Amino acid sequence: MGRVTFSDAVYLTVGIAALGAAVVPRLVLHRPLSMPMVFLAGGMLAGLLPVPAVEPERARLWVEHTTELCVIVSLMGAGLALNRPVGLRRWAGPWRLLGISMPLTIAAVTAAAALLLEWPLASALLLAAVLSPTDPVLAAEVRVGEPTDDPDDEDEVRLSLTAEAGLNDGLAFPFVLGAVAFAAAPAGSAAWITDWILVDVLARTAVGIVAGVLAGRLLRWMFFRARHRALRLSEHMEGFVALGATFTTYGATELMHGYGFLAVFVTACTIRAAERSHGYHKVLHEFTEQIERLLTVLLLFLLGVYLVAHGLPSVTWRGALLAVLLILVVRPVAGYAGLLGTGTDRRERLVIAVFGIRGIGSLFYLAYALGHSDRFDAQAAELWPVVALTVLLSVVLHGTTATPVIRHLDRRRG
Repeated sequence: MGRVTFSDAVYLTVGIAALGAAVVPRLVLHRPLSMPMVFLAGGMLAGLLPVPAVEPERARLWVEHTTELCVIVSLMGAGLALNRPVGLRRWAGPWRLLGISMPLTIAAVTAAAALLLEWPLASALLLAAVLSPTDPVLAAEVRVGEPTDDPDDEDEVRLSLTAEAGLNDGLAFPFVLGAVAFAAAPAGSAAWITDWILVDVLARTAVGIVAGVLAGRLLRWMFFRARHRALRLSEHMEGFVALGATFTTYGATELMHGYGFLAVFVTACTIRAAERSHGYHKVLHEFTEQIERLLTVLLLFLLGVYLVAHGLPSVTWRGALLAVLLILVVRPVAGYAGLLGTGTDRRERLVIAVFGIRGIGSLFYLAYALGHSDRFDAQAAELWPVVALTVLLSVVLHGTTATPVIRHLDRRRG
């Protein structure tokens, strides 16, 4: 009889997780539960057993690249799902969430972290930047569904949260890099601000947008209009092409020192703008959604194990208070303030403001920042538990309330 190895246990765990990713969403449909809640809870239960936990501080590189993969796949799926064409008025809600609510959130969390945790300002800014992106993948009820040929198919809540997440997953990067530059600058020096604005804010954002538009136009020509049938991939209806589009865009943009997250989302929106009634958009979206779901299940299960084994025991009451303030006070107030004057229904405005979900993107940004600067090592042992706890609170609070709240709004519209 052969010897049982660790790899055997890994195969079993991954297999069960994959089956669960297919079954659980159907079991929790229309209930005050979500798939992320189930697998996060499963990980926390496993953490009570003598199983090895992935410690982000030791496995930082693995955490960075796994969460990076999950985010870029999620961004492609989000962009392909959006039915409403991009425009200043049509997307008024997302633009305000990005231009007003996000900076307000970062400023408030920076101040709270500096005062509550008594951290250096650079570390406080890093925590705020890491926790700034919205991540609707962790609450399926508040994001746009599958692609349709009706540009007005989406309600304002789902459109705003999905578009905000697609864009601010990339636009949080300048603030993360700003924290890194601030930490590395000599005490009292402001010289880093000029380089940060010109390079990290303006140049890299511009490269990301331009690369996304160009890649999207090239790919949509290839998918729908290429003369050679072998290149016209929409006729073959193969979903894995979405991964090729995602990785090509992301890799090329990063090589040009642009923001790959932003480029992937822009690429997806550009592809979506072509042949809106074509069924290939749905094929691409469904494939990315399946990959995203598998990665999310794996990451949340491991996060649950970490929380029980290391994360929660390491959280101070000050760190816990900061996480609660962000979820219950800072984001709702900043989100509501940003949407004032948009003409959005008051109830919808409140829902958009409250459901600023924190998730996988925050884990990526923290892993990235800690890998590119050693100036945060003194706070690293506190940063991981606070961010992990914030994700836990968001998954539980938003996961339990999303279904009844969105169903109530749908009934009012219906």
